[in-house]
Amino acid sequence: MHADAREPVATHSIPSTREALAGHRVRWLIGGDAAYAAMENAIAAASHSVRLESYLIRPDGPATVLREALVAAARHGVTIRVLLDAYGSEGLPQDFFDELVAHGGAVRIFNPYRLLRLSFRNHRKLLVCDERDAVVGGFNIGPEYVGDGIERGWFDLGVLLTGPVAANLARSFDDMFALAPFSRTAIRAFRASQISAVDPSGRVKLLTSGPGCPHARLRRSLHQDLRNAKSVTVMAAYFLPSSRIRRALRRCARRGGRVQLLLAGRTDVALAKLAGEHLYRKLLDVGVEIYEYGPQVLHAKLLVIDDVVYVGSCNLDRRSLHINYELLVRLDWSELAAGARQVFATALDHSAQVRVVDWAAGRTWWQRVSSHAAYWLLSRVDPLLARRKFKALV
Repeated sequence: MHADAREPVATHSIPSTREALAGHRVRWLIGGDAAYAAMENAIAAASHSVRLESYLIRPDGPATVLREALVAAARHGVTIRVLLDAYGSEGLPQDFFDELVAHGGAVRIFNPYRLLRLSFRNHRKLLVCDERDAVVGGFNIGPEYVGDGIERGWFDLGVLLTGPVAANLARSFDDMFALAPFSRTAIRAFRASQISAVDPSGRVKLLTSGPGCPHARLRRSLHQDLRNAKSVTVMAAYFLPSSRIRRALRRCARRGGRVQLLLAGRTDVALAKLAGEHLYRKLLDVGVEIYEYGPQVLHAKLLVIDDVVYVGSCNLDRRSLHINYELLVRLDWSELAAGARQVFATALDHSAQVRVVDWAAGRTWWQRVSSHAAYWLLSRVDPLLARRKFKALV
């Protein structure tokens, strides 16, 4: 990471949205350089607390810079808490955060049990400083994200969000921090805290998902917004939505709405790409537009449904929607939605459209069989095994 903590955060030539909504301000972060600079700046400015949550941290590049920023903040008396997922960060050296811990920082590993970590993952990415400023998005912390997402580095995005929802994000982090042992006792306490919590209302909402989160709030919100949508824009690294969401997308297209999907042309999970391709034909047949991002691996997660924006860690796939712990921020904000569509349009300049005639003609029988097998493995077998493991655990 080359950005100095005192430098302004780059926005990759895409306008930031600074209009206040219910006391909130938002700045788009496009590409790893912008995200890590924003995180470093926020940590350096923190006066009393920093909460950092990541699915994956690799020990090179931005992780080292952010660790140094955390240690510096701890030396100045700032309370530091770090939460890492055991599966996503299993390659991180055990002593990586020793200096932070020596200065009073607290570091926990989510779900340390080797037999469970493959199924149950904390896939959330979150930084909250002073319960005022938060970075939310798809960014893990690793050298592969460094860059602008075009010339170099995986393409990802997020937002720097300042306002009251940051306090809700901080409380959500604290719940996950307590859940980290993933024991029967921790799960029951987590479930009780979620049931008693007030569901955030208004035009800026925090939505979470995962075992123990009640009533599928995140999925229910998506279903409600999609029901009568006229315009749907989706940017998803991994695309394997439920049949209910697929029906909603097709219905929107059939009634004359515009549905655009930007998916990965280059991916780090070939099986997930294969599974998503199984769904292309039925979507293309009803007029859904599908594009694949070309220059770099696509890792972004963004949904724009009319004037509503969803941004966070959640992919539009079965694992994110039904198994992983995830978070999205829902912003009912027309100006922000317009900015999000600009982000999407800029990404389309580097993408290729998948057309139904070419798609149908270009698929070999082996590709069709492989895609179908991948679809059933990830949409049926994986959720079934996870449900059985969770029932046995609790």
